[in-house]
Amino acid sequence: MQPLRFEPILKRIRWGGRRLGSVLGKSLGAGTDYAESWELVDHGDDQSIVCDGEYAGWSLARLVQERGADLFGSRSSRRQFPLLLKFLDAQDHLSVQVHPNDTQARTYDPRENGKTEAWVILDALPDSRIFAGLRPGVDRETLQRAIAAGTVEECLHSFPARAGDCVFVPAGTVHALGAGVLLAEVQQASDLTFRLYDWGRVGTDGRPRQLHIEQSLACIDFSRGPVAPVHPEPIESGGVTIERLVECPYFSIRRYQGANAWSVPREDAFRVLMCVDGEASLKSAAGREPLCKGDTVLVPASADDIAVEPTGEVVVLEIREGTFLPSPEVS
Repeated sequence: MQPLRFEPILKRIRWGGRRLGSVLGKSLGAGTDYAESWELVDHGDDQSIVCDGEYAGWSLARLVQERGADLFGSRSSRRQFPLLLKFLDAQDHLSVQVHPNDTQARTYDPRENGKTEAWVILDALPDSRIFAGLRPGVDRETLQRAIAAGTVEECLHSFPARAGDCVFVPAGTVHALGAGVLLAEVQQASDLTFRLYDWGRVGTDGRPRQLHIEQSLACIDFSRGPVAPVHPEPIESGGVTIERLVECPYFSIRRYQGANAWSVPREDAFRVLMCVDGEASLKSAAGREPLCKGDTVLVPASADDIAVEPTGEVVVLEIREGTFLPSPEVS
């Protein structure tokens, strides 16, 4: 099976903007509220569709069901593609949220996964901030008092958002994106989010948006404390800079940067390539195809060796599956 490309699913939400088009090359319509581009997803009615080639028109769910061995190699029994990959454009603060872990998620919905995620920041305004984790000493009782008083922001740890930073957000971590941040997100295949705080805003109907206080408090890991950007771990390479950004049970993220070519050899697992800056070509037995900023390509386990050949400086994220990627049992 050759590398696969999919039509992005664009999500319009009040906090979005237009950088998914102006920076990442997505085809947008009118409006200034394009918040998310779901690049790769197999989650209920949200299905990535192959845009060209032999499998044009196939959903990712159909590929999993009918071509699992090609996609996953020895993990071909999987019933769902385990990751969800996105680009996000936050022109306003997102609500303060928390996601459940796998066990907690299935108490709310037996078909759902937990949601551990990671962000790679592509662009940020000078005063943009990331909110990740609670300040030292904030326990359940302290947070409950802040919720009642409307002072949740005082409990949140935050730091300036900087292009190039990577932030790892395990399930149970209180978090929010500040206004002005553009990023790539890698997460478990889940859409289960609990809203803890919404900065005192109201929805389009003039009323405060729904909060999920009880569920949020039940899912928060109060032992985690403040979260900081990860420290990239350099990997020995020949002529290209490779950094290990995240290594967790659900996924790993490596960042490749440089102007020299590198290979993506065949493995018994899928890989995903997300180009976040610059331009390159993917060379395989089937020929060459472009890899431009904003492109996402799924490399199946059965794909032949391919080479990434940059046109000048390029930055590509390579996402690999982790050691433990559960799939919900669906009857």
